Amino acid sequence: MQNTFIQAYPKLLQSSVAVAGLWLAHGDEPLLSQWLIDALRPHWRAQNYAIKRIELISVKSWQEVLSELGSQSLFDDASAVIVTGNHKPDKAVIAELERFAVEAQTGAHSHSVLWLTPKQDKRSQSSKWFAPFAQYGTVIDCNLYNEQQRQQLLQIQAQKFGLRLSQEAWQLLMSHTEHHLLSAYQTLWRLSYLFAPQSATSNSDNNEDNEHSNSFTQPVNNVALDIADLQAALVSDAQFSVFDLSDAMLAGNSTQVAKIMFQLKSTDEPTTLVLWAISKDMRQIMQLLDGQDPQALGIWRSKQGLYQQACRRQSKEQTSEWPALLYRCDQAIKGLIRQPAWELLLQAALELAGKRLFAMR
Repeated sequence: MQNTFIQAYPKLLQSSVAVAGLWLAHGDEPLLSQWLIDALRPHWRAQNYAIKRIELISVKSWQEVLSELGSQSLFDDASAVIVTGNHKPDKAVIAELERFAVEAQTGAHSHSVLWLTPKQDKRSQSSKWFAPFAQYGTVIDCNLYNEQQRQQLLQIQAQKFGLRLSQEAWQLLMSHTEHHLLSAYQTLWRLSYLFAPQSATSNSDNNEDNEHSNSFTQPVNNVALDIADLQAALVSDAQFSVFDLSDAMLAGNSTQVAKIMFQLKSTDEPTTLVLWAISKDMRQIMQLLDGQDPQALGIWRSKQGLYQQACRRQSKEQTSEWPALLYRCDQAIKGLIRQPAWELLLQAALELAGKRLFAMR
């Protein structure tokens, strides 16, 4: 079964969804992948799943995935394995995944696999490795193709934050954030702290490390905001945002990057949002260096000059080390390594700005 994110996401926020079997989510918007995990997690928790993450370092890493699915905990009914990385399974693993999916459909087991990959084109979707997910599992296209889809998703998030914007307020929000999903989401987050702090606190606690997170819970009474409320909030917000950080990184202004990072840390900006901003810019620079068209990547014309400037400061040899650095940032945020997350995020931000602090190994 294949669905777009806008089709699948609202259904996952309902009270009961079957999650056993194969899931594949492909797309180049990290925020949608995170929202998908957040929507699935309450279903996994409700069905007493042990949630694991496995990074595909090579094709052989699929054996680790299969081994995890074959193990059975005394305390958990089944496993939900979140797989990241773009290494495609080989013929033997494809056969195992197909068997796994068929057995899930027949009720032989309740395990779940969610594989997060970059966007897959039509040619990739006709490949043999894709078939078990499309024929026996669930494939979710985590890409946005028009402005209506973007606003529809943001309206869902606004409701979760306890907010209800007028049409004029939505138009101002989208214009202010240049129709950028993460920017608009972060603005909604800040608005919720101003106008619906109880809902904002509830949502900020709803993350992947919260054992009691519940995406089904929705605020009962949403606060209505009109364009005047939004204008006042935007004008009063004099703090730096991750979008100011993006501009400084792309412009190569390392002094401003450091200043913004220190303020984001002092104001307890979510480290996940900072990492999303850095990783998005890094990924787009790597794609531009590979010869991809900036418009096809969704880069606004007003920022194409900044991206081109950033590309001139980098080489493919330098950017090839970025995925490993981003992975270390992610590990630090999750507490899997001892190095402070903000220290690594600053290193990554300055690296993008063209200022290398340490030799990366």
